[in-house]
Amino acid sequence: MPLFDPDSGLLTVSGNVCNYFYTQFDMFNADLSLLLSVSHCLTDLSTRGTALVPKLALDVSCCEVLRLLQLTDNFIVPISYQVPRKDFHADLYPDTVGHTPAMTAEDWWKGENKQVLSSQRARRSVGGTRGEQFTLQNSPLSTPSSSAAPSRSPSSTSGLSSGFLPSPSPSQSSRAIQNMLGPSSKFRHIQGAVLHRDTHITNLRGLHLTTPGECDGFCANGQRVAVPLAIAGGQIAVFELSQPGKLPDTALPTIQNSVNVADFCWDPFDTHKLVVAGDDAKIRVWQIPKGGLTETLTEPECVLRGHTEKIYSIKFHPHASGLLASSSYDLTVRLWNLGTGEEVKRLSGHQDQIFGIAWSPDGKLLATVCKDGKVRLYDPRKSTLPIQEGPGPEGHRGARVVWVCDGKYLLVSGFDSRSERQLYLFSAESLASGSVASVPADVSPSTLIPFYDPDTSVLILTGKGDTRVYTYEILPEAPYFMECSSFHSSEPHKGLCFLPKTECDVRDVEVARAIRLGKSTIEPVAFRVPRVKKEFFQDDVFPETAVWWEASLTAAAWLSGSNGQHRKISLQPKDMTPVSEAPKEVPVRKYLPSSVYLEEKTDEQKKEELLSAMVAKLGNREDPLPQASCEGVDEDEWVSEELTTHTHTPRMIHDTL
Repeated sequence: MPLFDPDSGLLTVSGNVCNYFYTQFDMFNADLSLLLSVSHCLTDLSTRGTALVPKLALDVSCCEVLRLLQLTDNFIVPISYQVPRKDFHADLYPDTVGHTPAMTAEDWWKGENKQVLSSQRARRSVGGTRGEQFTLQNSPLSTPSSSAAPSRSPSSTSGLSSGFLPSPSPSQSSRAIQNMLGPSSKFRHIQGAVLHRDTHITNLRGLHLTTPGECDGFCANGQRVAVPLAIAGGQIAVFELSQPGKLPDTALPTIQNSVNVADFCWDPFDTHKLVVAGDDAKIRVWQIPKGGLTETLTEPECVLRGHTEKIYSIKFHPHASGLLASSSYDLTVRLWNLGTGEEVKRLSGHQDQIFGIAWSPDGKLLATVCKDGKVRLYDPRKSTLPIQEGPGPEGHRGARVVWVCDGKYLLVSGFDSRSERQLYLFSAESLASGSVASVPADVSPSTLIPFYDPDTSVLILTGKGDTRVYTYEILPEAPYFMECSSFHSSEPHKGLCFLPKTECDVRDVEVARAIRLGKSTIEPVAFRVPRVKKEFFQDDVFPETAVWWEASLTAAAWLSGSNGQHRKISLQPKDMTPVSEAPKEVPVRKYLPSSVYLEEKTDEQKKEELLSAMVAKLGNREDPLPQASCEGVDEDEWVSEELTTHTHTPRMIHDTL
């Protein structure tokens, strides 16, 4: 009796008067059709009939994906199939068929064909990695009384007291699923860890916890960290990473902006230059002295004026030195030349608040995501209007945008229509087509702030006030998102800011280094990939990296039409050999080959082996002989008898054989 669930692809087969259920995983694609065994369910009573329970009756809180009703001679027994996970997982529950008819019988006779509208079984419909979903656990939801249905003995279930047999050929099923789904991510087991307390900056007081949603909350480079303080006048504290430890209780030197801070960031090509956008529509450029702040700064190096309303966010150009982009409540994006202090471009076309802006990796294009539900693409040197636009996130709570996959795609973190956090992937060549893939995150009011590593295609995201850091590997083709291990902190954080790749410890396979801002601490966090041969340089996860902290051209050169490209360097230490060149280890046989045990031996060889074993056992014996406990035996007799016993032992054994 076959029962098939089209939502999960599970096919359950049982026989009349049988006492087991055989569950298979049904997988299809254009080239392959597979029936993969998932589990055997051995029941206590013979089956007279089976039926599937409607999907809307399932308990999604315990990841129940299927429920059967078994009819026996005296009972109706529910049998639940659950995926061993915690909490709700949307990838297990696509939209299921609803209960409203699509048409009447008369409509069908007339030739019409309509599909029944789907009913949302869960909170949303998202496709997932099916090979991961069906590591099933079967559990009877209720069992008959022991008097009416005595339970099976352990011997009748091959030693499994649960009464359920394991899946046959699990390795074959795993290989088939692996071939079906393609290669898994080499970063799936990435581990995040806070470094030793000796590297922390502690006793941080007066942290400003209510920075605007478009601001990352703080910023860091390889040498120092800038943190906003909840002190009147828009003050920012700057801490040197080379000087960890406990901060004094006294007041610290700060940067005074005179107005509330909207956003701020370090110049990627000058670790001493900090640019701050304020509520007064002005952008202030500050120069931090060598060695850090020793006194409060009140006069900026220069002030950029042009916006008519409060500024949202600011972003430096990835290649051109001194070229800055800013977005404002006046619905414009403006480009600034810090060398001259002048506005050089003004981009328009937005209808509402601009949530985020991002330069393309080659520095030619600028992407924006807006509250009006649009994602836009600009070529600032050719037009002040967008060259492309398409539908973006439906939610209006905030969003961020970042370029991924060598500039082929735009990744947007935002909210759906139910204000739940989502990740969207857009093709940079066809924004009008909408997202090519999306993946849910969770429910939280803060926007996920993305960091993308172009060397590994690893995307790391977290939000202000979160305790979880999400990690994905982004692929340029389906399935696009490959979820990796998450990093959890013990308390909520303000956010993460990532450092240059040269700060990573490649000997410990550290692929990313971040600074984590807590309630009163600044902590380095290392993201490592677990590897066995750490004595070798892991060149498969450490390709040559771009030196993005060095400018490749000036702002004037870019504005005139030139394009720059960063040089690349190797992270390989001189005393390490790449793992790709490591000598291949010859497998060591742990056991003798079966031919040794199956080799025929003569009777004489067998007697000699037995004789040698027994003599070795007696010769190595350290226990005292029985004569040692006897009284009245002379020392001479004791020694003589002991020697006699050992001397004649081989002969007595041989005669016995």
